[in-house]
Amino acid sequence: MDGALLDLLARWAHFLAGVIWIGHNYSSVVQRPSWRPLQASDLADAGSPRLQAVINREHGTFRWASVVAWSAGIYMLWQRGWLPGAMTLQGGLAPIGLGTWIGTLMLLNLWFVLWPHQKKVLGLQPASVEERLRCSRITHLSSRTNTMLSIPLLFFMAAGSHGGVLFG
Repeated sequence: MDGALLDLLARWAHFLAGVIWIGHNYSSVVQRPSWRPLQASDLADAGSPRLQAVINREHGTFRWASVVAWSAGIYMLWQRGWLPGAMTLQGGLAPIGLGTWIGTLMLLNLWFVLWPHQKKVLGLQPASVEERLRCSRITHLSSRTNTMLSIPLLFFMAAGSHGGVLFG
């Protein structure tokens, strides 16, 4: 495959997957701007309308979009020979490197903090009602952390190409 076409596909994969991943976080903030804890009764009945709403909203698309967005971003840095300089925050690659590190933290937070706890909340992994209630708070905080981290992430991604005045 032609290098320019592969680059274009990587850019679009990175962009679209990023919109899905970060867009999911933003829509969660809009739909639920404040913490509303689940009740034990919400978890005791698998047919609970509240639990079903959570399950229907929380599907795997945004989790896998995070992998696609991160992988495409790392690929593009590697393809250009920028990956070592970006990861060590060298010179003009420092802004995109900061964005890369923030994106990496967000990916790790999603897969190693949010998702393991969310599996318990959703009943996909065995847990007591008390444990599921505790995990629902952790998933909320983890999701909000990624939402807040996405703001500097987007800034540094844009600054990598358009912030020469700030980081030149």
